[in-house]
Amino acid sequence: MLLTEVVVATEAVAATSSRLAKIAALADVLRGLAADEVAPAIGFLTASPRQGRLGVGWRSLSALETPHAVEPSLTVLDVDAALDRLAVTDGPGSVAARRTELTALSERATAAEWDFIARVTLGELRTGALEGVLLDAVAKASGKDAAAVRRAAMLSGDLGATAELALTGSAEELEAVGLQVGRPVMPMLASTAGSAGEAIGALGGAASVEYKLDGARIQVHRDGDDVRVYTRSLADITHRVPEIVDAVRELPAERMILDGETLSLDEDGGPRPFQDTMARFGSESSAAVVLRPWFFDILHVDGRDLLDEPLATRLDVLERVAGPSRMPGIVTDDPARAEEFSREALAAGHEGVMVKGIDSAYAAGRRGKSWLKVKPVLTFDLVVLAVEWGSGRRTGQLSNLHLGARDPEGAYGEPGGFVMVGKTFKGLTDALLRWQTEHFPTIETHRSAYAVHVRPETVVEIAIDGVQRSTRYPGGVALRFARVKGYRPDKGPGEADTIASLRALLRG
Repeated sequence: MLLTEVVVATEAVAATSSRLAKIAALADVLRGLAADEVAPAIGFLTASPRQGRLGVGWRSLSALETPHAVEPSLTVLDVDAALDRLAVTDGPGSVAARRTELTALSERATAAEWDFIARVTLGELRTGALEGVLLDAVAKASGKDAAAVRRAAMLSGDLGATAELALTGSAEELEAVGLQVGRPVMPMLASTAGSAGEAIGALGGAASVEYKLDGARIQVHRDGDDVRVYTRSLADITHRVPEIVDAVRELPAERMILDGETLSLDEDGGPRPFQDTMARFGSESSAAVVLRPWFFDILHVDGRDLLDEPLATRLDVLERVAGPSRMPGIVTDDPARAEEFSREALAAGHEGVMVKGIDSAYAAGRRGKSWLKVKPVLTFDLVVLAVEWGSGRRTGQLSNLHLGARDPEGAYGEPGGFVMVGKTFKGLTDALLRWQTEHFPTIETHRSAYAVHVRPETVVEIAIDGVQRSTRYPGGVALRFARVKGYRPDKGPGEADTIASLRALLRG
């Protein structure tokens, strides 16, 4: 299949808000794929190439200035092969080799194809084709039962392989996909609630209220002495976390699948900054930072699948199997007690709490209403430094904001200047997008390949979940999960929050 057919399908998906229309457009392109094209195409459609990390960033892509092809000729497999080559390029000379590979690919692609490839590579496709929509499209294209497709994807942890099986295999083969120790499962996800008491009310009965750590999600599989540790995205990090492997080998069960979080503790037993924990996921050095696992769910133990058992049963098994490493929590139907426990979690330095229906099954890969996360939301007034042009439904509109904090003392630049602390396109309504597109060119200072740079005078209120240390930005701090609450025309840039106020959120 030509890549242009996938590009056209994603443009159709981005242009509509109708879920049915999105499913139909994706199903049409899925039907035309050969068996060996399915997994690569699924990776493109989810902006998650099957090769994983490619060592290519925004700077590498924006630095390319090459002519593009006039007529489409690239196939899905051509692009997949180019990404294969990028993924294995490493060591001395790798920067030049990647540039050569990217240049060749850019020259073979049309302008529309190159824009698509760049956004897939950066993980920023933003078509509105979430995995749930794509799974329904796989079901429609294959004629298979949608529930069977979803369950196979959840239990295999591999959307591309599931799509290939659904499109080329039998219904019996699809339904035979089950929970398997050693094969990671898509994790159950949570919705949000404003408070622990509100969450208790929404669940309508007794719930497990547990610490929500400012750590990293892990899924651990044990089969005898063989222990494997996976991240939220199902990447295998076993070799990087030997202390977690050792801890699980000490537990009193031979075969199990555990769901939990990990974080590092300081000398006083309090949580270290999130960045310290995440650093261990990218490095094998463990001398300075030791990780401890905390488990909040168990999906299998010694031949018994627990996915469809109620949470109350799973917690009983978890207590027996992993008591010392179990996530701190209580079971209550009292909103006041839930609020009290939430305050205890925050006082201990944690992110908030999770509130879970005690009768709920484990809905692998789903974001349902039986798990609710509660954590405080922080807001800061920041200044817009630049705005990137949008893509998909936002083509022709100014979208992604470059955000800066005030630096009155000039600690990171000129006194009274602004220090970039992150980007976001989250929370922008259609009305705000229209306003941005009209407003920012009127205060433009210059343009780069992807952005309109502006005078730092527009104040925007940004909600964040916190900050983390960053080597990317000169202030040494980056926003976490930033989203727009609204512009503040009542405030001038001199009233924006300072880089010092953001850095004060860093613990340790």
